[in-house]
Amino acid sequence: MSVALVRPPRPPVAALHRWRAIGFALVTALVAALLGVAQAAPAQAAPVLLSQGSPTTASSTEGPFTAANAVDGNPGTRWSSAFSDPQWIRIDLGSPATLSRVELAWEAAYARGYRIELSTNGTTWTTAYSTTTGQGGNETLTVSGEARYVRLTGTQRATGYGYSLWEFKVFGTRDGGGGPQIPGGGDLGPNVHVFDPSTPNIQGKVDEIFRQQESAQFGNGRHALLFKPGTYNNLNAQIGFYTQIAGLGLNPGATTFNGDVTVDAGWFNGNATQNFWRSAENLTLNPVNGTNRWAVSQAAPFRRMHVKGGLNLAPDGYGWASGGYIADSKIDGTVGPYSQQQWYTRDSSVGGWTNAVWNMTFSGVQGAPASSFPNPPYTTLDTTPVSREKPFLYLDGNEYKVFVPAKRVNARGVSWEGGNQQGESIPLSRFYVVKQGATAATINAALAQGLNLLFTPGVYHIDQTINVNRANTVVLGLGLATIIPDNGVTAMKVADVDGVKLAGFLIDAGRVNSPTLLEVGPPGSSADHSVNPTTLQDVFIRIGGAGPGKATTSLVVNSNHTIIDHTWLWRADHGEGWGWETNRADYGLRVNGADVLATGLFVEHFNKYDVEWFGERGRTIFFQNEKAYDAPNQAAIQNGSTRGYAAYRVDDSVNQHEGWGLGSYCYYNVDPTIIQEHGFKAPVKPGVKFHNLLVVSLGGNGQYQHVINNTGSPTSGTSTIPSTVVNFP
Repeated sequence: MSVALVRPPRPPVAALHRWRAIGFALVTALVAALLGVAQAAPAQAAPVLLSQGSPTTASSTEGPFTAANAVDGNPGTRWSSAFSDPQWIRIDLGSPATLSRVELAWEAAYARGYRIELSTNGTTWTTAYSTTTGQGGNETLTVSGEARYVRLTGTQRATGYGYSLWEFKVFGTRDGGGGPQIPGGGDLGPNVHVFDPSTPNIQGKVDEIFRQQESAQFGNGRHALLFKPGTYNNLNAQIGFYTQIAGLGLNPGATTFNGDVTVDAGWFNGNATQNFWRSAENLTLNPVNGTNRWAVSQAAPFRRMHVKGGLNLAPDGYGWASGGYIADSKIDGTVGPYSQQQWYTRDSSVGGWTNAVWNMTFSGVQGAPASSFPNPPYTTLDTTPVSREKPFLYLDGNEYKVFVPAKRVNARGVSWEGGNQQGESIPLSRFYVVKQGATAATINAALAQGLNLLFTPGVYHIDQTINVNRANTVVLGLGLATIIPDNGVTAMKVADVDGVKLAGFLIDAGRVNSPTLLEVGPPGSSADHSVNPTTLQDVFIRIGGAGPGKATTSLVVNSNHTIIDHTWLWRADHGEGWGWETNRADYGLRVNGADVLATGLFVEHFNKYDVEWFGERGRTIFFQNEKAYDAPNQAAIQNGSTRGYAAYRVDDSVNQHEGWGLGSYCYYNVDPTIIQEHGFKAPVKPGVKFHNLLVVSLGGNGQYQHVINNTGSPTSGTSTIPSTVVNFP
């Protein structure tokens, strides 16, 4: 919204042999060098692991032990088959490769007899290895041949159970390439600013970055302010555009400010409706005057924070602010939204909440007000059905690691209090640290090598899709790192695998139309990811504003059980390169997967449907939308015989769907006579349920005829008063 009107080390024994080994090595090296003068051996490419994260299928599966588990790089997960012979498991490497070896890690239910088979087309197979005397455990097999597909066919089980593999690894080279060539870890680049309590002039450095970023809404500056564990006194960190501030402890209590982390709106005359694209996380604050100010609108998460005092969500002077997000945070005092029109708070604790304007939604929040929609407009769920907190960078001694919190079911309150947080720590050495100038080819090679991605603050232009094919891959951005597809490609695609975590970055549409910008799972995805879902957290998409950009559909979710936790999909209504056709983008979010959950869904200004939902058993907790301001006339948004496209549409084929705390607003300032038939459209079925819906016309510019389908009163002809529906049907 932007309307000013409303808004493991070696054993010690190794040291005993060190000098002997060095001497032997020197002699060996000298002999090798002399021989090399006479005859230089040709260079050979070292094989790399090709299979990890690749699409994998099997003849059968026992319960949750799916085929993908055998290629996920996790020695604690496995594939298991039915209790019969024969059975097979097949890996698609994605493209032809020259193979050199296969490594098998068998569970107790292993194969006495089996074959390793290769194929270039998935139809015609040759045998590269076979045995009838398999011993189980860990087996390393030499194979050779060109193949895209590799299949293990079990012909004789060693036990009465099925076949069970912890890991199935295939090694080789592609196009003569070898590796591993891309190192993990390294420094974090020039735009990551790391402080400790002894750093001189912290306030001066923070102020300098704020001066650069305060009003740079569409600039290229990107910054992360990271604070090592300790106590920082008399600090007021003002946070501007594309700036992330975070503590580097394992929990918020490790890094304490006796001071504030502030967002205000002086740059915009006291109006906070354009305070986008910034974040705060993993800090404890003792505000100087007892209350911290965080006056933001979309794409400005406040995560994993402990405020030992109150929290004011309005700008100085109480000008308008338009929506925000708090998660996994504890505010000891009262939260005052004041002029905030809408807000979503998840899995947190608050000492109180003062008021509501249009739509305040809570799930799993201790101290939240009781549901009372529409007067006052509070929507409160006691717990959040499924959640997983955002991954974050931290220091373990002097070593950087990324902590990946565990999934929670029916969560309530913060995940970190009492030191009982569950999750996994991943060393930075297992990440490709992406820096300015990195190419998509290098990024994809790092992923194929089995590395995760850590995007440092910057703007990244790519000419091919980033393909995330390995289960449990983490793609984490710092400082609102921004990815721009330059030639109409999809910026990122995720395979139909378990447990991918995407977090903390912005995708900005390029000048050439992209059919999609982000795809989670390919079309037809069908795997069950209920145990380990893919999550998107603080992943934002923008079309226009920083310059012309186009994309037909911003985000497509095909994988089942995906969690969309805080996103803002925005077709620009101001800046540069915007206009009804200039930044054309017909659809914001399309959900095809089943059992997808959205918590904190912000989608705005798309030319047609902002959200379309085709998957069964979808759920949304909090939705904030504005229809496109710049529709030139009624005809431009005519949808057959219906006036306008719904902001949120559930397809007629869907039998089960549920939503809580959903709002849509219109501001047709180009043609204020436009009528929007409804904000929401859904089939009338017992399993399709909505709770606490509203539509509102901003200043009377355009009107809604109904709230959902033909239910709900029209909005007022002139005033900004919501029309509401408490339950549908």
